[in-house]
Amino acid sequence: MRKTKARELVRFGSNVRKLREAKDWTQEQLAEKADLDQTYISGIERGERNATILTIAKLAAALKTSASTLCDGIDR
Repeated sequence: MRKTKARELVRFGSNVRKLREAKDWTQEQLAEKADLDQTYISGIERGERNATILTIAKLAAALKTSASTLCDGIDR
């Protein structure tokens, strides 16, 4: 059975990926800077993981952006 990915999670993951790639970082580099596991970053970027607010805060700090920027467009 195939799970349907929530549009909001896909959009959030896309935002994370765009910001990470703009810094020319690998998922491993972002994971290290955010104190997260690389496989977790991968799942977020694919829209398969539902990040907690604490994880969003870690990602925002690592990427030097705001949580609201990471969540841009998820309510549309």
